[in-house]
Amino acid sequence: MLAPNLDTRFAGSIPELYERYLVPLIFQAYADDLAARVAARQPGSVLEIAAGTGVVTRQLAQALPPSVPVVATDLNPAMLERAALVGTSRPVEWQQADAMQLPFPDASFDAVVCQFGAMFFPDKAQAFAEARRVLRPGGAFVFNVWDGIEHNEFADVVTESLLPMFPADPPRFLARLPHGHGAIGPMSAALVEAGFDAAHAVTTLAARSRADTADFVAVAYCQGTPLRNEIEARAPDGLPEATRLATAALEQRFGPGPVDSKIQAHIFVAER
Repeated sequence: MLAPNLDTRFAGSIPELYERYLVPLIFQAYADDLAARVAARQPGSVLEIAAGTGVVTRQLAQALPPSVPVVATDLNPAMLERAALVGTSRPVEWQQADAMQLPFPDASFDAVVCQFGAMFFPDKAQAFAEARRVLRPGGAFVFNVWDGIEHNEFADVVTESLLPMFPADPPRFLARLPHGHGAIGPMSAALVEAGFDAAHAVTTLAARSRADTADFVAVAYCQGTPLRNEIEARAPDGLPEATRLATAALEQRFGPGPVDSKIQAHIFVAER
């Protein structure tokens, strides 16, 4: 049986590969979108949860006036270390924190932002209640989640490519977790349970994911996400072969490169 923390372990070389490959491949466009939505609200202070390697943090630092403090948090110290190493255009505060129990007083921020982190929260209503607690009245919780894997073609192809290698127990991280919470209803219900108004806004946003080669995409998903943990738990020396299989499947579907596919996410804006 696989260790239960494999889905949330961003350690070793994952943070570096995540930043180098996944950020330009799938995260940058949505980071631009979230930062623009937050900046349009002209907040006086911003908290980011599940900041990862800081792609949204960097956009917030650029989009918001220098006088607006930005506090960026993540559960995984290794991800924050990579984020701080990459840096931002102006100072922000980096802090390790668990979204399930935020170490901030009530009504501390005008906006709480989270990019593709909500899927990882073990109790979404509790995490959303924490976001609401630290918001000032009139403040907003702005976050996004990936739609189902059928709307995110690269992830779907990579997941299916590993079936021949692990026919009895295929790694399903991508389908189960990042792309396993794409239904709007349950996410909205968790927001209402947390105390947010049922009239919160939801937008579905499609974009394109592009890379020069199929290998770039295979490395991004197989080596730069916790899918790697699942692969290595099943086959300690199997990462090169898994990456090769993913590359071959991507080339068969999209060509060797440049490659281009659809990605899709939902954006939620809930006001306190």
